[in-house]
Amino acid sequence: MEKLFCYAMDIGEQMLISGAEVHRVEESISRMCHAFGAIRVDVFIITTSMVVTVHTSDNKTYTQTRRVTSTNTNYEKLHRLNQLSREICEKHPAEQEIEKELNDAVNCNKFPVWLEFVCYSVIAGAFTLFFGGKIMDALVSLMVGGVVRLGTIFFDKIISNNIFRKFFSTVMATFLAFFAVEFRWIENVDMVIIGNIMPLIPGIGLTNALRDLFTGDSIAGLLRTIEAVLTALAIAAGYFLIAVLGGFAI
Repeated sequence: MEKLFCYAMDIGEQMLISGAEVHRVEESISRMCHAFGAIRVDVFIITTSMVVTVHTSDNKTYTQTRRVTSTNTNYEKLHRLNQLSREICEKHPAEQEIEKELNDAVNCNKFPVWLEFVCYSVIAGAFTLFFGGKIMDALVSLMVGGVVRLGTIFFDKIISNNIFRKFFSTVMATFLAFFAVEFRWIENVDMVIIGNIMPLIPGIGLTNALRDLFTGDSIAGLLRTIEAVLTALAIAAGYFLIAVLGGFAI
């Protein structure tokens, strides 16, 4: 039971890291532990901490605490973990099979860098057109988006805090947009900046925060909401640093 309990905690931890809402993680851990033979499972999870206690039929109690220091939304990984938790509840696989499936889910192939680069660039250009920019604005926004994506890959490696990563990405996007104006490649800098800021806005984080609040996980919902607000403020601060303090907007 203790070994299987560790697997349930590992799966729940990776789900939380991959961007799952708290209610989903709590329910998954509870269902898996009951599938393993637990008679009672007490689960308390917030965005940065997991505390789970399992009571077994032979009057033994197991408790584990996990500290979650970072999150990185990955729906492919989350899908595999969800599927694994369902298989555990329905089929009761052996330990070796659980370990293999868990390793495969954690180490699942990510999208290639070139595809992320292309998608980010196209999204930035599309948002520029959506908000009223011209074709030239969209082309410049596309190029700026590609550079910003390369910058975010670099920031992910050296900066652990997601809020600061969004801040520096906004600084880069704003600087490049004003740089393009200085060389008269574009006339409307706002459309380029908006196009490149939109992918940085924490829409998923805010959505998960609202879902946590609606399902009764008030603490987790408030923490996610505060994180989303701070991220939005960091994006605004990045623009303010370049546009106002840098003197470009004058």
